[in-house]
Amino acid sequence: MRGEPYPRQSRFSRQSSPSRLSQTLAIAVEAFINKNNAGSTQPIAERHRMNEWGPGLATILGIVEGLTEFLPVSSTGHLILVGHILGFDGELAASAEISIQLGAILAVIAYERQKLASMIGHAGREQQDFAIMIRTRGTTPWATVLRRSWATHQNLWFLFGLGLAFLPAAAIGFLTHSWIKSHLFTPQTVAVSSIVGGIIILAVEARRDQARVHQLEQVSLPSAFWIGVAQCASLLPGMSRSGSTIIGGLLVGLDRKVATEYSFFLALPTLIVATCYQMWKSRDVFRQDDYFALGVGMLVSFVVAWIVIAAFLTFVKRHTLRPFAYYRILMGIAVFYIFGF
Repeated sequence: MRGEPYPRQSRFSRQSSPSRLSQTLAIAVEAFINKNNAGSTQPIAERHRMNEWGPGLATILGIVEGLTEFLPVSSTGHLILVGHILGFDGELAASAEISIQLGAILAVIAYERQKLASMIGHAGREQQDFAIMIRTRGTTPWATVLRRSWATHQNLWFLFGLGLAFLPAAAIGFLTHSWIKSHLFTPQTVAVSSIVGGIIILAVEARRDQARVHQLEQVSLPSAFWIGVAQCASLLPGMSRSGSTIIGGLLVGLDRKVATEYSFFLALPTLIVATCYQMWKSRDVFRQDDYFALGVGMLVSFVVAWIVIAAFLTFVKRHTLRPFAYYRILMGIAVFYIFGF
């Protein structure tokens, strides 16, 4: 506990529903962090606090976040599981796990920087052209004006579609976030969501029709909206934001690469708002020296996420999502075995 004297027993011995396997994993990770802090001249109580939240633990969480944020396996679910194995839970843990996503967000911006810059630049010019079309439309029906704009202002409508896709999860998340964080951030919820999500991926891959959309800019407003509705499922820990939006994209006719890349772009408004909102709410949870560890975790998640983004886009050009579905199902079963029902 923060500010308390160094306890005689490890935190890991106080986990709820402990098992031999989870205790073994916890002891191994604790030994790793203790080894990194062995040369510290800080007091024992402070070193124990670093074992709970410090650069070592932040590095572990950053690796987990970077590896899982953009794969259809749920980064939040994995962070919850790692936190429970380490005995790292409570308000600080929940805030750190969400805030550390900022590194992965910046990885998307950096990786897609040329496409983002081009898209925003073209959208600005298209907005001016659209304004001229509206002023000079005369008696031209609005439906005709909008059809012409859709055909010629693809970047502008793509960004508008991203905003539309962002709204459903933002609205529901704003109303339910506190309740979900208080009641559903558990290994059991992650296990159920992981298994259900894996089954959904297998079902969609088995019954999917021929893709109709092969370019990112061709995603229509109705398709964007339904992808946004699918993203609402990711509010459940373990369901996966990436998995929900990719599956939503496949269901509305996007090919696998376009659905994956659209998921990356939709992550920007979704994760930026969620992370900034959580960091603002956690301003009294984090102490000044906690921000250094948070920065370390963000840097690690940035580097790892960059690598994963490049590899995953290459993977989905040639393969289905079935391997991730099998992984999710096996992980859910393993979580039930370790933590109980």
